Amino acid sequence: MKVTETKLKGCFILEPTVFEDSRGYFFESYNEDKLEEILGYKPTFVQDNQSRSSYGVVRGLHMQAGEYAQAKLVRVIEGSVIDVAVDVRPNSETYGESVAIELSADNKKQLFIPRGFLHGFSVISEKATFFYKCDNNYNKASEDGVNPLDDELNIDWQIAINQMIISEKDQEAQSFSTFKNK
Repeated sequence: MKVTETKLKGCFILEPTVFEDSRGYFFESYNEDKLEEILGYKPTFVQDNQSRSSYGVVRGLHMQAGEYAQAKLVRVIEGSVIDVAVDVRPNSETYGESVAIELSADNKKQLFIPRGFLHGFSVISEKATFFYKCDNNYNKASEDGVNPLDDELNIDWQIAINQMIISEKDQEAQSFSTFKNK
């Protein structure tokens, strides 16, 4: 497995070793011991989530705050997305900075996103099935988020604005300026 730490400390791109032959392919998508070696601690994933979306869908930017904060290990099992993580850890040297990476069924890359990050993705293929593991259970009262089109964050979702499909909740989400001044 190839591991690359992004410019955001603790946020890693994981590229599995893929074994292909005439029958198809095989790869190890998760190994607790290897992830512990990478992170320096043993994550305990307690919830798996999966979504399917069509081209132009932008989901995010979401997070869970406080005692329900979540680290996530995300990947795509059908199609392609632009996956985005925004560092909102207090006192982080990269606070407000983001990384965007293409995750696809073809490249089989995964992104580990630690607690204290906003997260979202845009679908750049006809359809995409997105899968992620969380190290804490969902709690509606702990939801937080920022509008994915926030000018200050200026994220390139790689979708024309007139083709974006964004939920009403995400369209009405707070600005990053409001978020950081809470």
